[in-house]
Amino acid sequence: MLRTNPHYARMGKSYLFAEIAHRVAAFRKAHPGTGVISMGIGDVTQPLVPSVIRALHAAVDDMGSPDAFHGYGPEQGYAFLREAVALEYAARGVSISPDDIFISDGAKCDLGNFQELFAPDVSIAVTDPVYPVYVDSNCMAGRGGTWTEHGWSGIRYLPCTAENGFAPVPPEKAPDVIYLCSPNNPTGTALDRASLGEWVRYARSSGMLIMFDSAYECFIDDTEGDIPHSIYEIPGADEVAVEFRSFSKSAGFTGLRCAYAVVPANLKAGGKGRLHDMWARRQTTKYNGCPYIVQKAAEAACSPEGRGETAAVVNIYRNNAALMRGTLNALGLTVYGGIHAPYLWVRTPRGMDSWDFFQFLLDRAAVVCTPGSGFGPSGEGYARLTAFSSPADTREAMTRLTDALKQA
Repeated sequence: MLRTNPHYARMGKSYLFAEIAHRVAAFRKAHPGTGVISMGIGDVTQPLVPSVIRALHAAVDDMGSPDAFHGYGPEQGYAFLREAVALEYAARGVSISPDDIFISDGAKCDLGNFQELFAPDVSIAVTDPVYPVYVDSNCMAGRGGTWTEHGWSGIRYLPCTAENGFAPVPPEKAPDVIYLCSPNNPTGTALDRASLGEWVRYARSSGMLIMFDSAYECFIDDTEGDIPHSIYEIPGADEVAVEFRSFSKSAGFTGLRCAYAVVPANLKAGGKGRLHDMWARRQTTKYNGCPYIVQKAAEAACSPEGRGETAAVVNIYRNNAALMRGTLNALGLTVYGGIHAPYLWVRTPRGMDSWDFFQFLLDRAAVVCTPGSGFGPSGEGYARLTAFSSPADTREAMTRLTDALKQA
């Protein structure tokens, strides 16, 4: 008889967003014709910008030409895109070698797969609340221990609460690996230069590896420059940190799939250069590369024209977030985030727990949020709302939410 991975049996049967989809499907079946507005999963709604569309069309034409056809591409990504990404870093004063950039089909995939490079018994720490992929992928590899009312026994949770400004504090005993996300999913808050610098110094002194998720850096709105867009803006971070980024939110590529991981050859964790070489080995073995036409589209998004067009789209979502913050604050709710990120972290009203509030919004307003408890123990009592709906749907959702809360 086939023996299966026993660690899956210890996990819940349903991924957080799959459970949300199940409940929404049940609501739609029971209320046919009711227009549900999703502010749960962070999927974009605005179409791809013109420069990206032109690049896609041109790349498709290439694939129909004997002289320009592309088959298997380099697993690390085409040089034209890796060089374009390196120039994006250089524009912020950060020197990244194209050789340290690995193009992929999603930051979620990279974050879930990178843990394959770690020994089974490494110690893992996450901020709490946390993007579930960080935890679940390590649990699938056997690092989770057992599930308790406080989370997984084998994972160290670092509370990020209103009391500490949602900024994680380095623990007294360093873990082997820490996952940091800034701007943060789900809280919508961002680490300033001093806080991130403290983490880099801590990692350099302890030998810890930082897994830095900066998928939402394009939303940072900081005229004073106090919030880094990349961890590599902190001196010495290239020795202790891997950075993960995506075109999903910055350029609307959730349907195209393109992202990248920066794995510096200068990393000291595991031995200098070891993780870089291992990730290259992993990718060449298990991955055949992001499609040529998608990488050409991503290159266009990195062009001056593309950056201008995508920035205008990001601003649409920023305006949505501002409207949401204003509405929720006017209702007397406690709201965090929504300034440097597309997420608003909302304290649930009237003593509701997270899933009760989710169901309340769905039943009373046909609006979908994400229950905070799905992001970890410290997420209980909160809900995450995303600003990725269309402007019209955002206005309608705020009207419905206002009516529902006032009538309750």
